Amino acid sequence: MELKLTDEQAAALVRELNNIVQNDRYPLSPRIVTPKEILGLLRPEPERAAAAAPTDLSASDQGADGAHAAVRRLNQCSAVNTLTVS
Repeated sequence: MELKLTDEQAAALVRELNNIVQNDRYPLSPRIVTPKEILGLLRPEPERAAAAAPTDLSASDQGADGAHAAVRRLNQCSAVNTLTVS
């Protein structure tokens, strides 16, 4: 099925669907799945950049100081890859 909408009609539909999805008390409920899918078709989200490849742990990461270095590296990676939800 193909809908032929004007830009104004498509913008109004996106606005209404966005209001339905954003203002629902239970955003993970099954009744919101279809409006989210339609919204995704009308307004596809840009592709996200690929995550950086994990680095190999070197021999210097062994032992007490090495363990702390590995934890610091993991914390830096997770800080970069966190997702902000508003």
